[in-house]
Amino acid sequence: MSSRSESHNAGIRISFEFFPPKSEEAEQQLWNTVEELSDWDPEFVSVTYGAGGSTKAPTLSAVRKMIHETPFTTASHLTCVGATREDTHRVIDEFLATGVRRFVALRGDPPGGVGSAYQPHPGGYANAAELVGALRERGDFDISVSAYPEKHPESRDTAADIDMLKRKAENGADRALTQFFFDNDAFERYHDRVRAAGIKIPVVPGIMPIQNLTQLKRFAGACGASIPSWLDERFDDLDDNIEERAKVAADVAAEQIQDLVRRGIHEFHIYTMNRSPLVSAVLERLGLQRKVASQAGAAA
Repeated sequence: MSSRSESHNAGIRISFEFFPPKSEEAEQQLWNTVEELSDWDPEFVSVTYGAGGSTKAPTLSAVRKMIHETPFTTASHLTCVGATREDTHRVIDEFLATGVRRFVALRGDPPGGVGSAYQPHPGGYANAAELVGALRERGDFDISVSAYPEKHPESRDTAADIDMLKRKAENGADRALTQFFFDNDAFERYHDRVRAAGIKIPVVPGIMPIQNLTQLKRFAGACGASIPSWLDERFDDLDDNIEERAKVAADVAAEQIQDLVRRGIHEFHIYTMNRSPLVSAVLERLGLQRKVASQAGAAA
C-alpha cells in the first residue's frame, strides 16, 4: 500500500500542477520544486501545454523526465485548438511514446489569447468533449478535464457550462479539475448543480495559493474567477512584509481547503506556479504528513 494512506492525511488527497520552463533558470526552479514537493506524495501531477501546441517540446521534455526520473504519476495537458485531427493524433502518439498514460484534455485558448474569438479548426476537434472521446477511443487512459465553478468566460451561462461538462463525462472523462476560486459557496452551488445534472465524476477543486495578489487579479480577470474583497483586507499593508504576506497566503489556502473538507470534499488540485515553499506551508497547516516522515514512523 502507498504511504499516502487516507488515515495519516485525514482523508485529504492532493495533486499538483506544474508548467514547462522557458529558460534554464526556470528549468532549475521547476526541478528544485519537484524535488521539494515529492515528499508530499501526490496522487498525480500534471504539466501544462500551450495553446496550439506552443509548448509541446518543453512539455514533452518535462513529462518525460517526470515519468522516468521522479516518483510522480504524471499527466500531460493536451489541447486541440488550432489543429487538425491528424495533428492532434500525432501529438498524442508523441506523448504515448514518452510513456504518458494520463491526460488533462482541454480545448485550449484561441491563438490570439484569452478574450479573442474562438473558431474551431475546420478539420479538428471542436471542443474538449470531442477530444476526450478521441482519447478514449485510443486506449484506456486516465482522463481529466476542466470545470468552471464561476462559469467559463466564453460560456453563455452556467447551464451551458454544465452541459459541456456532462458531454465530457459521457465521452469518458474520469474527473474534472476546476479553475481556481476563492468563494466556496459558489463552488458548492456549482457542485450541487453538477450532481443534479446527473454528472457523477469527481469535481476536484483547483486551489491557488496566492504568490502575488496583484498578478492573481490580472490572471483572474482573464479566466473569469472572482476575487472577493476580503482577500484585499487580508493582504492589506503587507506589500513590504514578505514573511507576513507568505504566512497570510498559506493561511488563506489552508482555511479554504479546511472549509471544503467540512463540506465533504477531500480531493484538491493545487496550482504550484512551480514554487514549493508556499505549497508546503499550506499542506503543513492542514496537518498532512510528508512521505518520508510517515515511512520513518512506520519503521520505528
